[in-house]
Amino acid sequence: MSTPSEVTRRAAPPTETVTANRTWWDGEAAGYYVEHGEFLGDTDFVWGPERLREEDAALLGDPRGQVVLEIGAGSGQCSRWLAARGATVVATDLSAGMVLEGLEVNGRVPAASRVPFVQCDGRSLPFPSGAFDTVFTAYGVVPFVGDSDVVMAEAARVLRPGGRFVFSTTHPMRWAFADEPGPEGLVVRQSYFDRTPYVEQDETGAATYVEHHRTLGDRVREISAAGLQLVDLVEPEWPEGHDEAWGAWSPLRGRLFPGTAVFVCRKPA
Repeated sequence: MSTPSEVTRRAAPPTETVTANRTWWDGEAAGYYVEHGEFLGDTDFVWGPERLREEDAALLGDPRGQVVLEIGAGSGQCSRWLAARGATVVATDLSAGMVLEGLEVNGRVPAASRVPFVQCDGRSLPFPSGAFDTVFTAYGVVPFVGDSDVVMAEAARVLRPGGRFVFSTTHPMRWAFADEPGPEGLVVRQSYFDRTPYVEQDETGAATYVEHHRTLGDRVREISAAGLQLVDLVEPEWPEGHDEAWGAWSPLRGRLFPGTAVFVCRKPA
């Protein structure tokens, strides 16, 4: 994996973004699990750094009997949580490294929690239309692609009528603030309306990691264009007693403004 020599803001087309992020996650998969595995758990389901758990939020409804697809599953902890509660789940990820990490974790958990993995691009899902009752992603895919509208359309396609698509991602207002956990992270550094991607690139100028920004309005329009209905927008508050920072997410910032947005969508019956 190339070592980034520069952090910049510049255009990053979808193909460049996918290539960069697939390579980055392949190289970071094992280290990411070591760093964040305890927080995420092997068979737990949290929607973001605020530790909003699906067990408490119930945004996907009762898992029992559901056929579920997770896109951007990482090592699959959320999928395992659902499988242990009676859902039939398929976990997918763009990164071969993350899929391999997930399969290794599968070997260490009870059989009832194990889930199959498929390596695929969330923008082009290898499943038939209407195959799933629920599709979800917890901080996967959405901020890491240049054409998240295509992700929304694919999620809608593979959902049955009346099915649910739920995704969490960085709250759009976070983009305007410095990406720091301390007081410096309370300072607005750029326009909320500036959609120029964040890019890490190597000495040749090739992107090695990319994140994309969309406003709240952009997200709503993407959801609507995919033929989905926005049912709820959850902005988790930072809970008392949770003092563990995750990168730029911290108690200081989390108690002042939202870091995560969870969009709950439904495909019309």
